[in-house]
Amino acid sequence: MTQQQTNLERSILVTSALPYANGPIHLGHLVEYIQTDIWARFQRLRGNTCYYVCADDAHGTPIMLRARQDGITPEQLIASVQKEHEADFADFHIGFDNYYTTHSEENRHFASSIYLKLREDGHIRTETIKQAYDPEAEMFLPDRFIKGTCPKCGAEDQYGDNCEVCGATYDPTELKNPVSVVSGARPIEKDSEQYFFKLSDFSEMLQQWLKAGHVQSEVANKLEEWFEEGLQDWDISRNAPYWGFEIPDAPGKYFYVWLDAPIGYMASFKNFCDKHGINFVDYWVADSNKELYHFIGKDIARFHTLFWPAVLDGSGYRKPTAVFCHGFLTVNGQKMSKSRGTFIKARTYLDNLNPEYLRYYYTAKLSSGVDDIDLNLDDFMQRVNSDLVGKVVNIASRCAGFISKQFGGQLSAELPEPGLYNEMVAAGERIAEHYENREYNKAVREIMAQADKANVYIDENKPWVLIKQEGREDDVQKICTQGLNMFRLLMTWLKPILPATAEKSEAFLNTEFTWASIGQPLLAHGINKFKPLLTRVEKEQIEAMTHDSIENVAVNTEAAEETLSGPLADDPIAEQISFDDFARVDLRIAKIVKAEHVEGADKLLQLTLDIGGQSRNVFAGIKSAYKPEDLEGKLTVMVANLAPRKMRFGLSEGMVLAAGPGGKDLFILNPDDGAVPGMKVK
Repeated sequence: MTQQQTNLERSILVTSALPYANGPIHLGHLVEYIQTDIWARFQRLRGNTCYYVCADDAHGTPIMLRARQDGITPEQLIASVQKEHEADFADFHIGFDNYYTTHSEENRHFASSIYLKLREDGHIRTETIKQAYDPEAEMFLPDRFIKGTCPKCGAEDQYGDNCEVCGATYDPTELKNPVSVVSGARPIEKDSEQYFFKLSDFSEMLQQWLKAGHVQSEVANKLEEWFEEGLQDWDISRNAPYWGFEIPDAPGKYFYVWLDAPIGYMASFKNFCDKHGINFVDYWVADSNKELYHFIGKDIARFHTLFWPAVLDGSGYRKPTAVFCHGFLTVNGQKMSKSRGTFIKARTYLDNLNPEYLRYYYTAKLSSGVDDIDLNLDDFMQRVNSDLVGKVVNIASRCAGFISKQFGGQLSAELPEPGLYNEMVAAGERIAEHYENREYNKAVREIMAQADKANVYIDENKPWVLIKQEGREDDVQKICTQGLNMFRLLMTWLKPILPATAEKSEAFLNTEFTWASIGQPLLAHGINKFKPLLTRVEKEQIEAMTHDSIENVAVNTEAAEETLSGPLADDPIAEQISFDDFARVDLRIAKIVKAEHVEGADKLLQLTLDIGGQSRNVFAGIKSAYKPEDLEGKLTVMVANLAPRKMRFGLSEGMVLAAGPGGKDLFILNPDDGAVPGMKVK
């Protein structure tokens, strides 16, 4: 959707999807916040009132469990994470007008009042359903907390309701050999009364709203599949134990995070309005003339374009003016990887590189569509060095010295090429249109095309040559004035992308960059001494960042180990392997039919194992812990597909599994009752 620029000041509220308060911000997250921040800054630069609010998504089972694991309260966890998030965002120059939390009284108020209005109007129903329940942890399990074997393709270790291998979707109860991620217990089915939002009540309204152009065409086309299948009612409740707000009149029932997370937009803005005397209702009333935009990832498009508008409509509030979806981030053409050092946290990047370099690179790649973008680290270095350092900043550095040293910091009273300047000013409207339509890559291309014009002008006029010619001083002052005014244009257009560099440039040129003022060049104007604005990206910096990303993984592992005691501390976990590596190990239940001493061996017992119709001879180093007669008849676990090893005493056809440091403290593994020889251990 395109919002046409008018001469009238617009009032705009902008939001981004709320980051989850359970971990750090990484470069994938920043795709969203950077582009949203740029759009909000652009609107302000054009003279519009634009507020940008966000918050931490601070409820849900994962937060409850992590806090429990860390030995702290959920309040302590979310306060700590919020502090980290705010610091990362601030250092990336994300200019939130308000950054809040869903664990707030404002959130509780809106969640309760919206729910009660929906209930009053018949849009809430209850239904008793069967859900997976962990009998050991005594809690109902969210889909993502159940893992097992895919019922479609047989891939193991699949979480939730979809398979990463074959892409199949299913009910978590359909998983083969399911286990709880929380306790490892096998989930059971248990009745639970759940509360549902009747999304189907709003089917006609949503179809009309989508057709009216409030979402991108790619998203609207995809959503048609949902309408064809029929909209399903949305579960908005969770059972205790849960970290969140209780549903009114329903003890032990809590608002699911998917309900109170988007309400976080309203809560954050209400908190901001109360602090600054702004009328909240003006922005959220059903017939509001204010604009409301949500920037979100394509993975939550259905929720923000169906559920959320329907909830707002059903509770008497306005719907968004538009929802803008974006794609994901890859690094060097692949998913972010911890082992390759390309799973890069925001703080790791900040420790090594200028945040504005990433802001610029993302902007140069982003469009109004929902395609994924790639952070190619070599291209990143080359583009930043070529565009920002080699083209834009270079203009200022080539002209500033002459003005300062030769002309006392005074610009000339006229431009030698006013037509060229006006030609560049005119390009500003094309750039503005690209910004408005979120065609950031087109805006950057146009800006760099104008930067090329400015550099060509300076190259052709060569002030460094003219200054050596007697009587050409006025020409040099005019040429450099022209150059610095063109630099001012470029930095005004880049101000939403490079706010810190723009601020330094404003100090240098002794003026504020506004879109409305660029038509009038700076003439007979005093400037300050030029200070370097940006430095080149060096390959060593990128290498250091990726190295730190890998190192952080190791450090985090070590930190976890430092808190441990006992066997895990004495014998740390080995280097990580892939699931495919582990899947090659075939573990079987074995019955010890016969056990006997091995003549001449101090540690070995010779075991004859029955693995269900096959007999295996295995030498096991467990003599110090067991008498042969105590082992016969016992069930244990063996590695059945281990290549036979020729030993001095004979051929060993496998390995019996035991735990313990050795000596008398060695314990063979015993399966539970019911296991039989030959049964596969999964």
